[in-house]
Amino acid sequence: MDAGFTAEQHEIRRTLRELLHKRCGTAAEVRAAVESPAGHDPALWGTLAGRLGLPGLALPEAYGGVGCSVTELSLAGEETGRFLLPSPLLATAALAAPLLLALGTEAQRAELLPRIASGALTAALAVPGAQLATVLTLTGPNTGDWAGGGRAGGVQARRAGEGWRLYGEVDQVLDGHSAGLLVVAAHAGGFARSRTLLFLVQGDAEGLVRVRRTALDATRPQARLQLRDVPAELLGGGGGAEVLAGLARVGDGAAALLACEAVGAADRALERTVAHVRQREQFGRAIGSFQAVKHRLADVYVQVQAARSAAYYAAWAAGGGERVGALALAQALEALRTAAAEGIQLHGGIGFTWEHEAHLYFKRASGDELLFGPVHRLRERAAAGARLFETPEVSV
Repeated sequence: MDAGFTAEQHEIRRTLRELLHKRCGTAAEVRAAVESPAGHDPALWGTLAGRLGLPGLALPEAYGGVGCSVTELSLAGEETGRFLLPSPLLATAALAAPLLLALGTEAQRAELLPRIASGALTAALAVPGAQLATVLTLTGPNTGDWAGGGRAGGVQARRAGEGWRLYGEVDQVLDGHSAGLLVVAAHAGGFARSRTLLFLVQGDAEGLVRVRRTALDATRPQARLQLRDVPAELLGGGGGAEVLAGLARVGDGAAALLACEAVGAADRALERTVAHVRQREQFGRAIGSFQAVKHRLADVYVQVQAARSAAYYAAWAAGGGERVGALALAQALEALRTAAAEGIQLHGGIGFTWEHEAHLYFKRASGDELLFGPVHRLRERAAAGARLFETPEVSV
């Protein structure tokens, strides 16, 4: 492994950081984007797509993408995490687009991926209940039963002539209220022969009701979807094991991106805290000069650097098929939670106020852990995959 970045990777990071500093550098700008109907700044998203090709960064050039890998997308995620950028990047580029690329037919890829790469189309993955971590195989084995039983629950699919119709309800869909395309997981085949399939649903489809929900982390908007006999198109031509394997591959790349996002956010939270303790005075001296404060921040720094190393390795390994994203995500989420909590404490009274940005980083850590964790489950899954606690067989 070459631990150094290429000139292209350095340029992506530098350009993105400069742009986000100008357009999304303050808590007020973040809140303004969150409170917009889309849940993000469409003009900024258009700039990120047109100038940097961000949504198509990891898509092949044949489909209008930049032709880079998960590594470059994850490095870009580190910069978006630094500014807590509200955007459809995770839902579109890390979840929906890779599924289209891996499982879609050639006609579906040719029609949808260029529009995603250009930023003209955003997409979201809709899976029933709070099951996203399970679906992506981050916290346990994915057997497919999360999509709802064959008789009731979740989303059901039935044949209707040459197409399909979906009926059911999905909660906690990232950017589901504004996405132009939905990739919906549903069960088909009845109770005895049920199987999990993925379907494409247009955002303006008849019978689709979308309601934006109040989320703990407002920078990751969520929606409740109600599908009332909605027309849908089957993604690809297969189902069952093929779909589950595709979701697992996508899950590892998404975990690498999330880990880098969390590292960027943790680094920014630590940076702001260090700047504050250098200015804030108590007993006639800056509180950052007290040894106890130095020790606390030094511990946070070590934890953030360890998480950064793990996240970079996960991003690099994802391109080679090595699945270590869940373990890196656990390390990064823990670092972000620690950095955010220490930031709130060391900011004193203002750290607890709504107007200050400290709580935004803590909510990002808590929200991501609720969606993609918790941390101990991520580590438990990694340990099981490595067969860490299995008792070796002893031959007599």
